[in-house]
Amino acid sequence: MSTEVVLYYRPCESDPTRLYKVAEEAINEFPTRPLLRFIPWFPNDVIKLPLKPKRLPPIISGEAANEVDQHFTISEHHRKAQNYDCTVGLPEFQPNLEKMKCLTRAQILDEQISCGNPDEQTKKTKRHLKRSWSVSVSRNFTKKVLPLSKELQQNLEKLKLHSLYRARWTIEQSVFNNQTLEDIWIKLNRLIRHNELPFCNATIQRHVSQIWVFCDIVHCEYVCNLLKGRLGLKGKMNLFVHKYGVIFSM
Repeated sequence: MSTEVVLYYRPCESDPTRLYKVAEEAINEFPTRPLLRFIPWFPNDVIKLPLKPKRLPPIISGEAANEVDQHFTISEHHRKAQNYDCTVGLPEFQPNLEKMKCLTRAQILDEQISCGNPDEQTKKTKRHLKRSWSVSVSRNFTKKVLPLSKELQQNLEKLKLHSLYRARWTIEQSVFNNQTLEDIWIKLNRLIRHNELPFCNATIQRHVSQIWVFCDIVHCEYVCNLLKGRLGLKGKMNLFVHKYGVIFSM
């Protein structure tokens, strides 16, 4: 029996005597040692098992086996029926290039009309602005905030609330001042995006026509005054704290 050996070596190791020795050592048999006889830790007696079931296993009749097979067949068919392709009928997923060109031309025409008509572009922006949260992106706030009013401090002492508790201002229809909910929401997003409200998050509740602005109590009066001035709100706003209800109004 002959053995074919392919030996790869570096150019600097081209000594034929050394290569021959390396190849000879590579095909030498590994040293072996006899294995010890395996002795199980339990009695090797298959006939006399230490544990035996009290009852025999159940026997499935032919009718029961047919019912089980039929059940699995129906389940498999139902699973395959639900695995449908949701891209069927959508032009952007079809290989028809003519439809794709028509779709692209329609999009370009729509953009040209919007650019030529600023009012139409504004309406389109308002129509697509449907997000529900506005989150502060920066934590750097350098403006000086005045101390809390005496009335609010008394309320905090009475309820044993810390000044860093989170609270929310409720902007409702009574303070809109002839504005729509979406107009106020757009202005508020701009304030939060430019980091003019300290550590504030906001959410719009369209089903009740309200906007909730969350802030720390230590900044709440500053936030309320800024909201009224920059958003053009008029009337009293309520400060709500979870599990305590309305604790302050201004």
